[in-house]
Amino acid sequence: MAVPDFQSIMLPLLTLAGDGQEHSYRETIDRLADEFQLSEEDRRELLGSGRQAKFDNRVGWAMTHLKKAGCLESRKRGFFSVTARGLQVLASNQIEINDTFLRQFPEYVEFKGVSRQGSGPREKEDQRRGGTPEETLEESCQQLRRELVEELLERVKSCSPRFFENLVVDLLVAMGYGGSRQDVEQAMGRVGDDGIDGIIKEDKLGLDIVYVQAKRWQSIVGRPVVQAFAGSLEGQRARKGVLFTTSEFSQEAREYVTRIEKKIVLVAGDQLAQLMIDHDIGVAPVATYVVKKADSDYFEEG
Repeated sequence: MAVPDFQSIMLPLLTLAGDGQEHSYRETIDRLADEFQLSEEDRRELLGSGRQAKFDNRVGWAMTHLKKAGCLESRKRGFFSVTARGLQVLASNQIEINDTFLRQFPEYVEFKGVSRQGSGPREKEDQRRGGTPEETLEESCQQLRRELVEELLERVKSCSPRFFENLVVDLLVAMGYGGSRQDVEQAMGRVGDDGIDGIIKEDKLGLDIVYVQAKRWQSIVGRPVVQAFAGSLEGQRARKGVLFTTSEFSQEAREYVTRIEKKIVLVAGDQLAQLMIDHDIGVAPVATYVVKKADSDYFEEG
């Protein structure tokens, strides 16, 4: 079963608190996960940031919405309990508690910062997807990144072979290969006008070497090209190689490198652009947003 959206969690969460006892946040997550019959894989699924489990995050936001609506309250850190209003909601035998239902409470309307009658197009879209604010922010960031990947690929494909050579050198240095940029440039030897081939140090100490080939291609790179690259490693006395391309590799090519003794990494266009973003090659920051949360330790009284 997929991780439920946070609005689907609100009624089970309020029902759990309906016994009038104080419940811990961690205990509640475990009990709700069991109620929704989530697998271990579902429970471990992370947000895009990789810093929090998606289900934990959605339970947290379901709790926040119920608190803002006056249905739950916290009297001590890490614990919550039902309020008189929450009990009234449960007594009304609701089959669902969602954003629309909670708008009857003035505190919730103030929290949302919208009118009781409706919401804007973006908020409606968020409600339809059931995403939390963190998920919405991360999805927006991922969308911007996908668009940037496409733009970078278009630019790389239209640049000159020499510029592409320099780009690969810059990326390798930024990733920690070959020592300085001058060391990499000296190690890389041009072969034809369509790419670069050469041997570079795997690390700054030169404990091992890596054979590099870069092909600014438009069509899919098949097994014969990769097989020829593997054969060239013997002549260069290299056990490891990296093959860059601005296009894609065929499935046969990818399967081939998994069956040979030599270690060959295939970097297709999409991954190339991702690496450029990660290592600040050909990109520049536009804006930085810092998302903060309350520091519970600060409020601890000794």
